Amino acid sequence: MSKTRLPTLSQLRAFAAVAEHRHFRDAAAAIGMSQPALSGAVAALEEVLDAQLVERTTRRVIITPLGERVAEHARGILAGLHALADEVEASRRPFTGPLHLGVIPTVAPYLLPVVLKLARDSYPELELHIHEQRTPRLLEGLGSGRLDVLLLALPGGPGMVDIPLYDEDFVLVTPPEHALAGRDDVPRDVLLDLEVLLLEEGHCLRDQALDLCREAPGGARAAGLPTLVQLVAGGLGVTLLPATAVAVETGRSPRLAVARFADPAPGRRIGLTHRPGSARTPEYHRLAATLRDALRALPVRIVC
Repeated sequence: MSKTRLPTLSQLRAFAAVAEHRHFRDAAAAIGMSQPALSGAVAALEEVLDAQLVERTTRRVIITPLGERVAEHARGILAGLHALADEVEASRRPFTGPLHLGVIPTVAPYLLPVVLKLARDSYPELELHIHEQRTPRLLEGLGSGRLDVLLLALPGGPGMVDIPLYDEDFVLVTPPEHALAGRDDVPRDVLLDLEVLLLEEGHCLRDQALDLCREAPGGARAAGLPTLVQLVAGGLGVTLLPATAVAVETGRSPRLAVARFADPAPGRRIGLTHRPGSARTPEYHRLAATLRDALRALPVRIVC
């Protein structure tokens, strides 16, 4: 079987110009080609396709019905190539095009207002897509390429690259009548004897809390922090919250009090995680630097 010959881009470009201008001289001038070269390119295209595309007369050029359909395909191919070149060129500029950001649920409600305002004000050409999922699912998405970068508790995942943003303390949320309610000097070792309401499995905050304390026996597990604090407000126990969540979550009910730990308080480190060797690595570091400045107003300690 003989190998199929395909038109060249030069041939398609020449023919598309002729189909648009219906005149060889005008078409040649429009694309910066000599008239003999353009005429030769169109003739070569007809030879490759083994079809007549143009009727040549002394006064004008007539495109055959097949030629009209070929011209439409040629315009589509050339437009696609221009779009490809534009996209590659845009990718050389930081913070342009789509960026899929994965965020854990215990960070998303409290940091996304800052992140979205930053993207809107500083990176107007960035198409930011937010994916709120638990840590295992986020790491799976990062590894498969479905997600570009994650905002989560560090360390991220094996083989991934972490960029720290800030450290934040945990605070103890209790009913108002609890013995520890309102204190700001709770010893950290109290947690060893404390039974705490926790999130469901799959939340990294649950694992961090279990490293510090025991789960309340028979305690209801919550899918998210809003439910968790409502369980506390209902008198079912106490829980740990990250400092960035305190203002939002404790404002939901007057039946909540906050106790803070003496130094060194338990806590977590939040940062960005991305794949090693990513072409956007410099972008992620610039984003991290900008985020650190934007997050200084929150109850966190910035990590540079």
